[in-house]
Order: sequence, then C-alpha cells, then structure tokens
Amino acid sequence: MALDDRKGVWKSGKGKGRKTPKGRQLVDQAWDEVRGLLADRPRQKDLLIEYLHLIQDEYGHLSAAHLRALAEELRLSQAEVYEVATFYAHFDVVKEGETPPPALTIRVCDSLSCELAGAQQLKAALEDGLDPSEVRVLRAPCMGRCDTAPVLELGHHHIDHATPEKVKAAIKSNHTHPDIPKFEDLAQYQANGGYQELASLRSGGNWEDVQAKVKESGLRGLGGAGFPSGTKWGFVRANEGPRYMAVNGDEGEPGTFKDRYYLERTPHLFLEGMLIAAWAVEADKCFIYMRDEYPAILHILASEIAALETAGIVEPGYIDLRRGAGAYICGEESAMIESIEGKRGIPRHRPPFVAQVGIFDRPTLVHNVETCLWVAKVMREGPECLNATEKNGRKGLRSYSVSGRVKNPGVHLLPAGSTITDIIEACGGMIDGHTFKAYQPGGPSSGLLPASINDVPLDFDTLQPLGTFIGSAAVVVLSDHDSAKAAALNMLRFFEDESCGQCTPCRVGCEKAVKLMQNDSWDQNLLEELSSAMVDASICGLGQAAPNPIRSTMKYFPEEI
Repeated sequence: MALDDRKGVWKSGKGKGRKTPKGRQLVDQAWDEVRGLLADRPRQKDLLIEYLHLIQDEYGHLSAAHLRALAEELRLSQAEVYEVATFYAHFDVVKEGETPPPALTIRVCDSLSCELAGAQQLKAALEDGLDPSEVRVLRAPCMGRCDTAPVLELGHHHIDHATPEKVKAAIKSNHTHPDIPKFEDLAQYQANGGYQELASLRSGGNWEDVQAKVKESGLRGLGGAGFPSGTKWGFVRANEGPRYMAVNGDEGEPGTFKDRYYLERTPHLFLEGMLIAAWAVEADKCFIYMRDEYPAILHILASEIAALETAGIVEPGYIDLRRGAGAYICGEESAMIESIEGKRGIPRHRPPFVAQVGIFDRPTLVHNVETCLWVAKVMREGPECLNATEKNGRKGLRSYSVSGRVKNPGVHLLPAGSTITDIIEACGGMIDGHTFKAYQPGGPSSGLLPASINDVPLDFDTLQPLGTFIGSAAVVVLSDHDSAKAAALNMLRFFEDESCGQCTPCRVGCEKAVKLMQNDSWDQNLLEELSSAMVDASICGLGQAAPNPIRSTMKYFPEEI
C-alpha cells in the first residue's frame, strides 16, 4: 500500500484547534470595569489589596472575571491574586456558577466581651427574623468596640448595644455607612500649638536629643511587645537607607479599643508623633496600616492626611494609608508588612528583623498608634508627662481598654502601677448583682487570672511570673455569672479562626485544642502536651500565646474542668 493511502491521525483528526490560550479567559466587560475603577491609579503590585477593596465595595463581591482582569492589569498571576483575595475575611470570592452573597451583610462580634453580653442570642434572633436572600448574618471577631457590647456591623455601620430592633430600623432607613464622630481637625490642632514641635525639629533639631527625651520618658511600644521606643529608633538608623516607617493600626486583639478611642478624638496628635518618629529615623515614607473594622477612622485619616498635604506639612504621597481586610494575624509586625506589600499576611521567619529588612526589604520602624501619640506628647510636654507618675514602684501611664462586667467600661488612663482592683474602681465597680471572679489582663493571648490575684500591677514585666503578660492592656472582667472554662474556649475558637495556617503547631494545635476543650472534662495531660508543642514550635506570637487561656484555666480554675 502506498504511504499516501494509509489513514493517519493527521488525516482522521476533527480539526479541534484551540482558539484561545488554556486557562480562564479575560472578559472584555470585566476588564473595562476594573480599568474604570482603577482609573489613573498606579499599577503597583503592592496595591493589590487596595484594588480588591475597590472591586468588593463596588460590586459586593469579587467575581472570577474581575479577579482575572485585575491580574491582567497588575501583571500578576491569577493564582497570586486568588490566594490573596481568599486569605482575608472581608473579601467574598465568587467563582463561575456560584451565587453572589446578598447585597447586605451583618457581622456579629462574638469575642469574649460581646459573648458575655449575649452575642449568640443576638445572632440567632437576627437569623430567625431576617430574609437570608436579602441579608447575610455572619459571626465575626472583635470590632474594637467592647465597651458597647454586644456590637455588630451592618454594611460599614456599627450598631452599639445592638438589638434586633435597632438592626431592623437601620435596614429600613438604609443606614449602612459609618458615623463620623466629632474630632479635632487640623485647624483646631494647629490653633493649640500642633505641629510647631515638628516644624522646629525639621528646621534644626538633633535626632539624638529627641531620642534621649523619649528614652527618659520611659516610653515603650504600646502594641503589646513593650520594646523601648527610643532604642528601636537607634536600631533602624543603624541600617543604611532608604528607610520606611509603618504604623500598626490593626488593633485586632479582642478587648482592645484604645487606639480607636484616641484616633476618633485627636488624630493629629497621633499624626504629629508619627512624623516626628519618621523624621528621627529619616524615613522616606510612612505607611499607616488601619484595620478594615474602623471605617470611620479610615475616613478621618484620609481627610486629615489630605489636609496635611494641602497645608504643605507633608509632601503628597509621603503618608500612605493602607486598609486591612479582616485578618488578626496582620497585627504581627512582619505579617502587617507582608500585607502592605500586597501579599497574604503571613509572618516572616526572623532574623532578620524588620528594623533591618522590612517593607520592600528596607529598614523599617514599626510603631503602634498610641506609641506615636505619646511621642508627640513627650516632645510637647516633656518626659514628665509620663515618668512623673509613679504607683506601686512603676512609672508611667497606661491606657487600659476595660470591658465586661463593670459599670463604666471604656478607655481609662491610669498609672502603670494600677492593679485590677484600681481598674475596677475606676470603672465604677462591678455591675449590680455581679461578684468579681476573674479577669483577662491583656487580651485572650494573656489568658485568665482569678480575682484573688488582685494586688499585682498590670504593667510590663510584672505579670510574667504568673505565666501571663499585659500585652495591649485589654482588660475583660468576669463575674460569678460567667464560666472560666467557657471563656477559655471562646478565646481558643478565636485563635483557631485567625491562625494564618503557615505552621502546623499553630494551625493544627488550635483546632485540636478546641475539640479537647469542648469535652465535659478536660484531658489536662494531653492539653499540656499540646500547649508545649505550640509554644515551642510556632513561628509567631499567635501560636506561642494561644495556649495561655488553656494553662491559666487549668491552673486557677481546676474545679471547672
């Protein structure tokens, strides 16, 4: 048979040539919509999360077509855009064929203070009374409003002391936007002498004199770690520039709301302190990373930063305000930096430390919001505004975020040597009919202490002998109406939800701990073994501190487990 007469695959094929490349195709309409939202904004990879917010805010979710178009615009792989979008709780990714979420979402806080105030009953009532096709009801972690528990967020509107009736009224009036509180704007702040200190330093100040003044005040990092602030400046300046500054406004530790309290009242005191610190380390740019749960503060900062630019106090773009997307782990400084760079908020292995290798691999000074506020006060009023106060052998002042079973919860500025007795007294005492039983001295990371330990100052370095620490000074007070066992389980459920999952001891350890803690009686030996593994092998502070509620409950409340 002649070769040409034989049937080969090249002759019997049906001619199914591909008309497009493999993979998800770029849809012209979605591409036009994304380009319309981005407008003339720079196509920088580190702005990925900001642009995901633009799409989420406009359409209520992130469709596969929009993610594909955004990847095209930023010249990123679809996988990278998808993995970032699915990392953060406030993004709703909707694939082809899936039903988008309802136009309205209610997030009910179920962290400890809100749970004590009836968050679970509130959530159940809302689920029973609202149409799920029109309103979605979700549980959510702390929203930084523990003093008005229970709290929920309707769209971007927070409802304090929430009830189903308040929610229905807000839905009826379409009140889904944040309420902007009255605050001291730029004109008012300057009328009271604001930014004079910054101008004086810029015109001829010596950074070492400023550092010495901050050291003399005794100011330490107020985000939880407590590292001496002036010393940190020296570490950052020791590295060759360019340098950056990042402010950690991701106040996600349940029970903490001091930063929100100050920013809603005196944002420029914070901004001037930030700019003084940035001047001291010769930072080329400042990044403010603010949690998405604070929409009013995001609005305030955006407007006041624009006012600073108009007044010529800062160059346009010198302060870069970044919006978080619902990830507690981004309160860890290296995870925050990853998020600023447009990535998943996964903690970095250290060393190197962020003072050497931070944002875009450059030396970076990281401060907490309240720390910056005190920098400004120290420079304006002198070190005495902090170190002149002394109590129980401790110097300084501490902003305690107090919630739970007290009459007047809120932010209380007290001497750093204050005991839990002093703090409860400052709050007007316990609620009528409640007897003091236990307290959380510094958020769930600090565990629980019994009422009998009432004479220890709640300050840096004083609580370590008890197996705990002050952290962010988030004090939650429990009474005889509450269960320490249930409170510990609430804390571990939070850690289980918020673990980034990078390391097995934390990811699996939190999940296994929750299962063990749900039993009527705890297997204490197994829980202790699990706790040791988490503390010893977890990469960052989340996994290392997560066992504290377990250990403190076993130690101080053995009768409950």
